[in-house]
Amino acid sequence: MGKVVIHNQITVNGAFEAPTPEDWLELDADSGDAGLEQLILADALLLGRKTYEGLAAVWPHLGEDPSMGHYAERINGMPKYVASRTLAGSLGWNATLIEGDVVQAVPALKEKHRGNLIVSGCGELAHTLARHGLADEFWFWVNPHLWPAGPRILDGAGPIRLQLVAATPYRSGVVWLRYRPAAG
Repeated sequence: MGKVVIHNQITVNGAFEAPTPEDWLELDADSGDAGLEQLILADALLLGRKTYEGLAAVWPHLGEDPSMGHYAERINGMPKYVASRTLAGSLGWNATLIEGDVVQAVPALKEKHRGNLIVSGCGELAHTLARHGLADEFWFWVNPHLWPAGPRILDGAGPIRLQLVAATPYRSGVVWLRYRPAAG
């Protein structure tokens, strides 16, 4: 059975969105290789509409960029499931629209896949999955920056007690934290 993993790059103070990624996102070879390994091991992406539309506008074109080669190849080729109340019909970019209520659909997706279903983004979909106990793990790539304003990761989604599973530091100062919901 697959696992739903909420996966995000954040600053030390929990910001996940800045005007430009270069303002705080540390892109180093070690953590980048680890991130690629996690994508290679994943079975699919699980996306909300806004994240899907944003990624689908950019990633298909990154396959032409040699610096993004393996990332783009993996992300473009893997199946994507999109939760939306406004999209209809078939989607591009190897994506399938989730039919009906996402809370009822996700358990079937977990049954269908043996690997991880990576949730990229931390908007309404991530909040819904967390609130309904459908997120099996939370992966935070904490970047060594403080961002003064902007949305914070999973604001208002709790309370959910988490148990630390692993912490991996990288030379750049990025720390990959992996949590699971705590039992009981």
